[in-house]
Amino acid sequence: MFKRILIANRGEIACRVIRACHELGIESIAVYSQADADSRHVHMATESVCIGAGTNTESYLNLANVLSACEITGAEAVHPGFGYFSERPSFAEALASMGIKFIGPSVSAIEAMGDKAKAKEAAIIANCPVVPGSTGPVPSEVEAMEWAEKIGYPVLLKAVAGGGGRGIRRVDSKEELTHAFKTAQAEAQASFGNGDMLVEKCVLLPRHVEIQILGDEHGNVVHIGERECSVQNPRHQKIVEEAPCVVLTNELRDQMGAAAVRVAKQVGYSNAGTVEFLLDARGEFFFLEMNTRIQVEHPVTEQISGLDLVQWQIRIANGEKLPFDQSGVKLHGHSIEARITAQDPDKDFAPCTGKITRWEPPGFRGVRLDTHVYAGFTVSPYYDPMIAKLIVTAETRELAVRRLQVALDEFNVEGIQTNISFLRRLVRDQRYVSGEVSTAFVGEFLQEAATHA
Repeated sequence: MFKRILIANRGEIACRVIRACHELGIESIAVYSQADADSRHVHMATESVCIGAGTNTESYLNLANVLSACEITGAEAVHPGFGYFSERPSFAEALASMGIKFIGPSVSAIEAMGDKAKAKEAAIIANCPVVPGSTGPVPSEVEAMEWAEKIGYPVLLKAVAGGGGRGIRRVDSKEELTHAFKTAQAEAQASFGNGDMLVEKCVLLPRHVEIQILGDEHGNVVHIGERECSVQNPRHQKIVEEAPCVVLTNELRDQMGAAAVRVAKQVGYSNAGTVEFLLDARGEFFFLEMNTRIQVEHPVTEQISGLDLVQWQIRIANGEKLPFDQSGVKLHGHSIEARITAQDPDKDFAPCTGKITRWEPPGFRGVRLDTHVYAGFTVSPYYDPMIAKLIVTAETRELAVRRLQVALDEFNVEGIQTNISFLRRLVRDQRYVSGEVSTAFVGEFLQEAATHA
C-alpha cells in the first residue's frame, strides 16, 4: 500500500480523501493557497504545503507548484479529487514521468471520455443509446443550424470539453441559434480553453440519472447503482441528489447499469467513474457523458452500498482486484444529499463571501456532513461556493425526505448568505416530495416563487 498520498485539491473533498487515507494507515499531504491557510483540510493532513496565492491559477491550477509539492514531500501517489486537475491527461502524464501514481483512470480513458464527441463515439461502439445529433464538433453556427433543422428544435448546444453546466444553451428556434452558438462557444473557450461545440436534440423534461462505476486494473468493472441528479438550477448545476432513483425498476436499472459498464469497458476504464444518462418519461435513456473522477454526490452511493468509494479508488490505484462481481453489489435504503452553498438564490445564485460567525449543523441518526468550514472560517471569493454537503439516509425515500427537512431546519449558519432557506422550501415542494421531478423542476419552482413574491 502507498505510504504517502498528496491530495491535489481543497475544500470538503480534500477532507474526505484525507480521512480515507488515515483509515488506510496512509500519510496525507495537503496543498493549500494562502487564502485557504485556515481551511480544515490543512490542519487534518499529516503534512501541508502552501502552493501559491489565493486565485486558482496561482495555486490549485498552478501545475509547476503542485508538481513541486509532490517532489519535495516524497508523495508516492496523488488523489486529484474533482475539478482542477482531476480530468486533465497532462497532469496524469506529468505524474507518471515523476514515478508518481495518479489515483484515477488511464490517460487514454481520460482523453476518450473528456471529449464529448469522442465519448459519444465510444458509447455508440458500446451499443449504448445516444441522443440524436452531431457525431463530432460543428465548426460554425451555419453547420449548427443545418443540424438543428435536421433533428428538429428544440436543440442543445453543448461544449465538447468541460462540465458544470458551462457552455450549454437550449435553442428553441432558428432565430435564437446564432447568438446562442456564439455565447456558448465563448463561454466554453473561456472556461475550458476549447470552444468546440456539439448540437443535440433537446430531450424534453428528462431526468438526469447517473450510474456509478468501479473498475480495477485487471479488467473487472461493476456498477454501484444509480443516482437521481435532476434537481439542478437553470445553469445545470446540481443542488439535490439521491440514490436510488424513484422511477427506476430493477429491469431498467439493470439495463442502464449494463450499458454503463459496456461504455467503461470500451475505453479500458479503471478506478471510480460515472456514466451519465438522460431518462425520458417513456423510460428510454440516452448517454450524456462520462466523468472520469469521483463525483460530488458520491456519498449517497456510499450510504446505500456500504462501500467507501474513495478508499476503493486508492486500493485500485495500488493494484488491488475488486473482491466482488456485480452480484456482490447490494443496495439498501435511500440517501439524499443537499449541497450547502454560500449563494443567494434570490439573486440568480450569486456567490457570497464573508466570515462564518455561527456554524451549527444538525447531528443525529442518519445524518452525515462533509465540510471544510467551521465557525470563524472566512469564505473567500476565489473558489466554488459549496461549503458543505448534507447527507441523510433512511430505510425509505419518504423517511429520508422527512429527515432531510428536519436536518435543514436545524442547520443554523450566520455571518454569510447561504442557500439553506431556499433548500428548506424546495424539499417541501409537493413535486419533490412525491419524486415527480425533471431537470426543469428548479426553474419552474423559481418562476413560481417570483410570481408569488
